[in-house]
Amino acid sequence: MLQFVKIFDTTLRDGEQSPGFSMNVAEKIRVAKRLEQMGVDVIEAGFPVASQGDFEAVQAIAAEIKETVVAGLARAHPNDIDRAWEAVKKAERPMIHTFISSSDIHLEHQLKMSRKEVLSLAVRAVKRAKNYTDDVEFSAMDATRSDREYLAQMIGEAIDAGATTVNIPDTVGYAVPGEFGELIGYLVENVPNIQEAVVSVHCHNDLGLAVANSLAAVRNGTRQVECTINGIGERAGNTALEEIVMALKVRKDLIGLDTRIQTEQIYPTSRLVSSITGIRVQPNKAIVGANAFAHESGIHQDGLLKNKATYEIMTPETVGLSKSTLVLGKHSGRHAFGDRVKDLGYDLTGDQMEKAFQAFKNLCDLKKHVYDEDIEAIVADEIIQIPDKYRLTFLSVTSGSELIPTATVQMEIDGKVIKTADLGNGPVDAVFKTIKRITGDTSNLVRYEVDAITGGTDAQGSVKCTLEKDELTVIGHGRDTDIIVASGKAYINALNKLNYKQNYLATDMDRSL
Repeated sequence: MLQFVKIFDTTLRDGEQSPGFSMNVAEKIRVAKRLEQMGVDVIEAGFPVASQGDFEAVQAIAAEIKETVVAGLARAHPNDIDRAWEAVKKAERPMIHTFISSSDIHLEHQLKMSRKEVLSLAVRAVKRAKNYTDDVEFSAMDATRSDREYLAQMIGEAIDAGATTVNIPDTVGYAVPGEFGELIGYLVENVPNIQEAVVSVHCHNDLGLAVANSLAAVRNGTRQVECTINGIGERAGNTALEEIVMALKVRKDLIGLDTRIQTEQIYPTSRLVSSITGIRVQPNKAIVGANAFAHESGIHQDGLLKNKATYEIMTPETVGLSKSTLVLGKHSGRHAFGDRVKDLGYDLTGDQMEKAFQAFKNLCDLKKHVYDEDIEAIVADEIIQIPDKYRLTFLSVTSGSELIPTATVQMEIDGKVIKTADLGNGPVDAVFKTIKRITGDTSNLVRYEVDAITGGTDAQGSVKCTLEKDELTVIGHGRDTDIIVASGKAYINALNKLNYKQNYLATDMDRSL
C-alpha cells in the first residue's frame, strides 16, 4: 500500500530569512492560505520571539488556517517556547517546533556548553512545549556534523520527553546523499524509540544537494520533508517543495511513496511567492522555471509533437501550467515551425513552407527571440503577400489640451475612395474610430503596442495592433516617424490580414461542401 510523506513548509519562516525576501502580515496570510489550499501538512508560520512583527504574523496565520498544522519555531529557551505558544495557541492544530545544536563545533564555539548541558536543555524544552500542546517537534541543529552516538542519544531522549516529530537537519548543506541516507538509516536502527515519532529532515542547498539528500533520507525511513516554495531560504536556500513533491510523484515506481499535495497548485503558488517577494525564479529552475516545459531543439520539438512522453517526464498540466511551449529559434526544425504556422491560421504549400522556413532561419541569426508576430509577418508579408483590400491615402488629426481629438481619414476600399472624420478620447482613439466607421469593422482591439525603432526625437515609431474577431486573431504592423500615422497603418494592416483569414476560411469551407 502506498505511504505518504508529510510536507512541512517553512517558506514563511526559513524562506523569509533570505535577504530581500521579507513579507508583511497580509502577504504572509495570502501565502499561508495558498499553502493550505495546496495541501501541505504543516505550515511553519514564523519565529515568534524574533520580533513583534513575526509574533503578530504567526498569530494571524494561526487564526486563519483551519485544516493545516501551524507551527511556531522556538529555541530551547523557556521564553521562546512560551512566546511560540502564545502565537499558535488559537490554531485549530497548533505545533511548537523547538531546537538546539548537537554538533561539537556549535557546542564549543556558539553555545559554549558541554554535551550534558545541551542534552538537559533539549529535554527540558520538549517537556515545556509538551505542557502546551501534544504536537511537538524537536530539531538537532547541525545534525550532519554531529557525533552519531550523541545525536542518537539526543533524539531518543527528546522522544521520551514527548516529541512527536524529530528533525535531522543538514543545517549547513554539508552532507552528500549516500552519507545522509546512511545517517538516517543509522538513527532508525539505533534509536530504540524512533518508531514513536515521525522522522523529519530539513536540508539546505549549499552544495546544490538539498533535494537529493531529502530523497536519500526518504528512502531510508524519513516520513516528513521540510521545504520551501521555489527553494528559498538561508544562503543557497532549502529543499524546493516543488522538486521533492514531483520527484516522489514521478518516481513512485522506484520510491513507492507520494505526498498529499495538490500538484496543480504548485505553479500558481510559486508565482504568488515570486510576486510577493519580488524575486524571480531562474528560467532553468526545475518544475516552475520559465524553461521547465519549453523546448527549442528541433529533435526535441519533433519528438514532442509526435508523442509528449518522448521528452517530458511529467505534463505541465500536472503542476498547474496550461501547456508546454515550443520556443522557436535557430535550433528549431521544420516540424515545429510548420506546426506554429498552422496554429497562426495559415495553410502553406510545400514550396511556400520551405521559403517561409528559410526566411525564419535567416531571422533567427539576427534575433535572439522570435515571436509569433515575427512568423506571421514572414508568412503574411513575404510568402502569401496578402492583398490590400484597405489602403490609407490620407490622415489628419487635431488634438490639444483645449481641443477634442478629431481624426480625418481617407481610404481606398477595393479601389473606392472614402473619406470621413470622427472624434475620440485621444488622437489614436480618434483615428481608430474613424477607420472603423469607414470599414464597418466590428473586431475587438485587444492589444496596442508602441516601440521606438531608433533613439532621438525623430525616431521612427513601430506600432503593433492585435485584433480579434470570431476566434481569429491577427497582428498588424505599422511604421512611421509620426506615431499617429504608424498607428493608422498598423490598424489597417491588421484589417487586411483579418479580411484575408476570413475569406480563406470561407473558401476552405466552400471546398468541403
